[in-house]
Amino acid sequence: MAGREWWRSTGFEPNNCYSATYAVSEVMVRPKWRKQGISDRLHEALLKERTEDLAVLLVDVTHPKVQDLYETWGYEKWGSNGRSPPLRCTP
Repeated sequence: MAGREWWRSTGFEPNNCYSATYAVSEVMVRPKWRKQGISDRLHEALLKERTEDLAVLLVDVTHPKVQDLYETWGYEKWGSNGRSPPLRCTP
């Protein structure tokens, strides 16, 4: 729904030079299945068929290893809403 996007509170404007944005949300790998490359394959499969120009997500600032993982996938820190910095990636 327009106007309810979480990135509005960060000052980040995803349509600045982009025509469509895909928000990645609530994706995780259960502890038993971690460290097996599943998150890489899941992320790749999730974005593979997307046609948007930009993907965005939030990262809990208390989980720097997760933020580091997203950055290896091409996401960049773009701002903060006070709790979680949004990251952006051009798929």
